[in-house]
Amino acid sequence: MARLNIARLAPLIVWTYRAWCATLRMDVRGYERIREVRATGRRLVFALWHDEQFMIINAREALHLVAVVSASSDGDILAGVLEGLGIRAARGSSSRGGLRALHGALKLMEEEGRDMVTTIDGPRGPRHEVKEGVLYLAHKTNALVVPLRARGERVKVFERAWDKFQLPLPFSRCTVVFGEPFELEQGKMDAEMLRREKAVLQERLDNLLEAHA
Repeated sequence: MARLNIARLAPLIVWTYRAWCATLRMDVRGYERIREVRATGRRLVFALWHDEQFMIINAREALHLVAVVSASSDGDILAGVLEGLGIRAARGSSSRGGLRALHGALKLMEEEGRDMVTTIDGPRGPRHEVKEGVLYLAHKTNALVVPLRARGERVKVFERAWDKFQLPLPFSRCTVVFGEPFELEQGKMDAEMLRREKAVLQERLDNLLEAHA
C-alpha cells in the first residue's frame, strides 16, 4: 500500500519539477544540428550522465523520447514522472532485466518513431563511465548517438549519492550542450567494436563542456 501511495505522488512531482524548472535560466547549445537530423527522419540516441539529468530533461523541447528506467520500486516513481513529462518508459536496468528493457525501447522507437534518452552510467555506476547498452541500441536501430552534457551555475551536489547528483538551485543559470551526432561503425558489433565505440563516446562526453566553455 505504501508503494502505491508513493507512486501516486508522480503528478505532484511532475508539477513541482515543471515549476522548479520554470525558474531556471536555460542556455541550450548545439540544438540546431539536432533539428536538422530529426528533419531527415533519422533516429537519435541521447547519452548523458546520471547526475546531470535534472537539468537536461528540462531542455528536451518537443523531443519524442523513450527512456530506460530501473525495474525497482524507485523506478516505479520515476517512470510515472517521465510519463507525466511525455517520455515513455521501458523498464529494466543494466544489472537486471536490461536486455528486456532495451528491446522494449527498441519497439517504442520503431513503432512510435521515438528517439531514446539514457543515463549511460546508471543506475549504480561507476560514475561517468560509459556502459554498453546505449551503443547496442544505437547500432540495432541505425541511430546516431548524441553526447549530452549540462552545467549548473549554482547547484546542490549530493555528495553521498553514488552519482553526486546535481540539483540546480532556483533562478540559477543552466547550460545544456548537445554534441555533434555521430554514427557508429558499420558491420557486426563485436567486443572490439564495442570497446572502440565506448572510447569514442567517453571522449566526446568528457570534452563536451570544455569545448563550449
